[in-house]
Amino acid sequence: MEDKNIIIKKIKKVQAGGHGGSWKVAFADFMTGMMAFFLLMWLVNMTPQKKKEELARHFKEYSLFSEGGSGSGAEIIAKEQVASEAQITVTQAPAATGEDEGEASTAGLEQFKNKLQQEIEERLADLKDQVRIEVFEGGVKVDIMDKEGNPMFPLGSTALTESGQKILKVLCDNIKSTSSRIEIEGHTDAVSYASKEFGNWELSTARASAARVEVEKNGIPSTRLRRVSGYAATEPIIKENPFDPRNRRISLRLYPEKKSKGPTQTQPQNQPQPEPQTPTQITPQTTPQVHPERMK
Repeated sequence: MEDKNIIIKKIKKVQAGGHGGSWKVAFADFMTGMMAFFLLMWLVNMTPQKKKEELARHFKEYSLFSEGGSGSGAEIIAKEQVASEAQITVTQAPAATGEDEGEASTAGLEQFKNKLQQEIEERLADLKDQVRIEVFEGGVKVDIMDKEGNPMFPLGSTALTESGQKILKVLCDNIKSTSSRIEIEGHTDAVSYASKEFGNWELSTARASAARVEVEKNGIPSTRLRRVSGYAATEPIIKENPFDPRNRRISLRLYPEKKSKGPTQTQPQNQPQPEPQTPTQITPQTTPQVHPERMK
């Protein structure tokens, strides 16, 4: 009788959408977490308020560096840090206040304004009503205005009168001892010229440049000048009367330098200090003196 191999086939039926037993593990983890959470809530609820405060204070004041007798974190860092002579150290400057910014602070600007005002009243008693000093954001502005019968420039001219030179001399005596940067502006009234080749724009620019020459003559270097410009009659002081002689003026804007608020770098002693770069100064060309007749 021949041997016959019997083959048995096992068919495993998989139900549609089944996930096996993996969901049981996830559900068990969820239940464990929920039990731990409710246990924690029960412990917190049963703990007296005094103990809660002590526990909160402990975690608030706890420091890893203050435990174990190893000293504070600052001491550990100080022991491990080895600084060479050529190393550049960076120190954090304290929070800047109005006093820390020196001349550029609001108090410093007011003090500078009061000093200029006092000098004008003492040395220019007969001209003090032609000088207006005010503080604006970041600096101090000085307006040297014309007065009926006593102009800063002769009519249609770019040459300063004796009064204009005298006022600029007193101002420069007080400015040159500071580190303020300077802007010089020329302004005219709204009276127009008969000649189209030379008008208020040219006149205001030429007068601003003439004031620049006088400022440099009084000991202020050109490197401290930021801008020399003419505004014609676009920015009158007496807005309700653009023909008022006080609108003809020279304005000096003074910008004291602010102290740095950020980290300061200490240069190593064995390295040469870099030479400061002098900014390129563009000197505006002086318009030739022209004496056109004004329209009446």
